[in-house]
Formats: sequence, structure tokens, C-alpha cells
Amino acid sequence: MAIRRSGNNGVGSSLTDLMTSLMVIFVLLLVATLNNATAESENTRNLILEELRHELQDFARQGIRVDPDPTDPLGLIVLVPSGLMDFSLDGTDIPEKGVTFLNSFVPRLAGAACSKKYRTEISSIVVEGHTDSTGTDEHNIPLSQKRSLAVVQKTLDVLGQKQPQDRECFLDFLSANGRGSKEPIRDPNNNEDKDRSRRVVFKVRVRSIEQRELHSILGN
Repeated sequence: MAIRRSGNNGVGSSLTDLMTSLMVIFVLLLVATLNNATAESENTRNLILEELRHELQDFARQGIRVDPDPTDPLGLIVLVPSGLMDFSLDGTDIPEKGVTFLNSFVPRLAGAACSKKYRTEISSIVVEGHTDSTGTDEHNIPLSQKRSLAVVQKTLDVLGQKQPQDRECFLDFLSANGRGSKEPIRDPNNNEDKDRSRRVVFKVRVRSIEQRELHSILGN
């Protein structure tokens, strides 16, 4: 009986070792696949980043930048300098300088996003509205949403007038998001700059590998 138990233990141990080895191989393959997918998505983001920087280089002289989103490996942020898109206290009307900016900026952004080269690579373009810390979340979140919606509506109006062929495509990407006072702008002394905090920003996100695969399957 002792010999039989030893034999069974030997077979069981071999099976355990085999299963462990297979599991290790599976995990390594999964990690490699995920790393490749992440690298491919980041490479796509970087290509679009450079394309947008090139397309919007005329705006760089005004201080407008396109940078990677530090909170999202697939995201880009269009950074608009202070004074162009700063809203008045408790206001939702786009400032005059902001209207002038959108009239020139939106067609360029839409032209790049809706080009044959990149329209299948971009997942979304979000207009984020922000407030300063004055008031409660119950007040600030709806206020920031109204600001973002005002910019979205103006964006679509501009395209309808200047670039109607891109309006439908851009509308598929475009959404509005109110962030309230969650992300204030601070000065070098870490004090809130309330004027600059009342703003909107554009966030461009490229498709993940899973979204690209789904797009390939659905064909849209």
C-alpha cells in the first residue's frame, strides 16, 4: 500500500508541476500580449500627438499646446492659455476672445481628427468644463456642464458654417463633461487662481486595441 501511495503522489506531483508550468506560460503570454497592445496604442497616441501639434502649430505662438494627458495613457490635452476661454464668475457665455479662438481653432482640429488617416484611430473628443472653488458641488457641477455644452454648441455651429463636411464626423467624437471644481488651477504659491480655474479644455482620446478590434469586426 505504501508503494502505491508513493506512485500516486508522484503522478499527482507531476500533474501539478505541468499545470503550474502551463499557467506560468499562459501568464507570460498574456503579459506580453497586453504589453504589445499598450505599446501599439501609445504609439498611435504619439503619432496623433505629433500630427495635431503640426496641424495646430500656428496656434503655438498664442501659447496653445497639445500634450499627453498625465492621467490617461491614451489621452491628449489641448491646453488653451489663460485669457482665451476663461469664463466670468458664475457665467456660461463664452468670452469674446474664446469665440474668436474657436472660429479659427475648431476647423483645424476637426480637419485633423476627421482625416482619413486618423478618423478611425480617435475614440472621443471631450470638452471639459471647470469652475473655481466658490460655491458647492451642487452648484458648480451643473455650471461646469453648461460651460462645456456652450463650447460644444459653438464648435458645431462653427463647423456648420465653415466646414460642414466634417460636422457629422466631429459630432460622433464630441461630448461635454462638467468637472466642477475638482481640478483648480494653482499659482506658484499653491493658491487657487480662480480666474484661470473657470475654463474649458479639449481632451482627445485614441482608441484602445480592444476598440480597434471591435471597429474592425463591425466595420465602422
